[in-house]
Order: sequence, then structure tokens, then C-alpha cells
Amino acid sequence: MSVPLIDLDRVFYTPDGAGVLHDITIQASERRIGIVGRNGSGKTSLARLLAGLVTPTSGTAAIAGVDVAKDRKAALSQVGILFQNPDHQIIFPSVEEEISFGLKQQGQGADQAAEATGLILEQFDRLHWAKAAIHQLSQGQRQLVCLMSILAMKPRLIILDEPFAGLDIPTTMHLSQLLEGLDAHLVQITHDPAHLAGYDRVLWVDEGRIINDGAAEQVTPAFEARMKRLGNSDDFTQLSG
Repeated sequence: MSVPLIDLDRVFYTPDGAGVLHDITIQASERRIGIVGRNGSGKTSLARLLAGLVTPTSGTAAIAGVDVAKDRKAALSQVGILFQNPDHQIIFPSVEEEISFGLKQQGQGADQAAEATGLILEQFDRLHWAKAAIHQLSQGQRQLVCLMSILAMKPRLIILDEPFAGLDIPTTMHLSQLLEGLDAHLVQITHDPAHLAGYDRVLWVDEGRIINDGAAEQVTPAFEARMKRLGNSDDFTQLSG
């Protein structure tokens, strides 16, 4: 029996005693998986847990059999995460330095990392960006730098945490086309199910729990109907978060 790409078993995440995720169990190997939920539902915490950036309080979390929180070097070849805000991800002043960093973390030498950086820039027709100062790029361009940094490391799974937030329509369309063409498995975290058209599976997270899990055509209409009912309610206590 093959190991599932994503394997979370009875995961609880309670930082500082606050219950954020409760009894999350997921086994999944689909190529495209969406996670929907309202703001504050626990989606981003789940994304960070899948990427190994936070450790479960209890339970186990693995990507392709790797405990990504405990084995960070191995995790780099299994999973990458594209944050909602690229400025929360970028740490180097130039494009080539940013892309090379992850490759060096994987154990590549300077020459090998430089070669791989050049290849990914060439693949995206961005060789002229190599020496560019990142602070001079637009948000959409910085998001592309982050994506290239992830792709250069060739992870099996890429987690997208609200990747289109703050982008204008043309940039959203361009990034969406790039993501659709990727060979890697994708998990997209979003509050907008329109971005999950054509996805294989969707999980609905509410108050830190998975309350619906199934085919996109079954889960997303139920989620949208619930959100519309909340929007039509005159009880504003239901609209917080």
C-alpha cells in the first residue's frame, strides 16, 4: 500500500493553550486539493502545519512519509508554501539571492545553486531579473519570485495560502495560468471557492475542524450557500472573523 502524499492523523494544534485546530485527520494524494473556510477558521494554521512551519500539539503530520516539522531539510524536497503576502516570505535583497537561498538549504553548493537559479529564471523568461532589487518589483512580481524560489527546489507539494489576495485581475489571471500548468501537487487555501474550479477535492474548515470533505462539485456549493445565508442574516455577530 503506497504512502499518501498528505497524512495527518488526529492532529490538534493549541498554541499557548488556544484551540486552533481540532482532531484533523486527512489522507490525500489528489493532484489538486482546495481548503475553504471563513477568515479565522484555521485555514492558514493548517497550511503552516502542512508545510512543517508549526508542530502539532498532538497527533502526527507527514508529507510523503516525512515528518516535515521535525526533518526540515527533507521537508524542503517534499513541500513548499506560497504565502499570501510575499513580503512575509522574502528575506534577501536581490532575486537571485532569494531563489538561491532555498537551494543552498537543500545542500547545494554555490555553483550548483547559481546554475539552478539561472535555469528557473530562464524557464519563466526572467533572466533579466537576476540582479534586480526585490523592493522595486510589484506585489505580483514578488509573488512570482516566491513561486520560482519554491519551484527551483522541486517539491512534490506546493501549498498556496490565499495566493491571489491583493493582486489585480490581470496579475491574478497570469498567476492562475502558471499554477494550472504546474506538475506539482497543489493545496490551495482560500475563502473564495471560485479559485477551486476543476479541483479534485475540497475540504471545508470551520472553527478549526473539517466539517465537509469531498468532491469540489459537492463541497463548494454547500460552502457558498452557507456563506450567502450568513450574508443575508441581520445578525452581525455571525459576520465576525
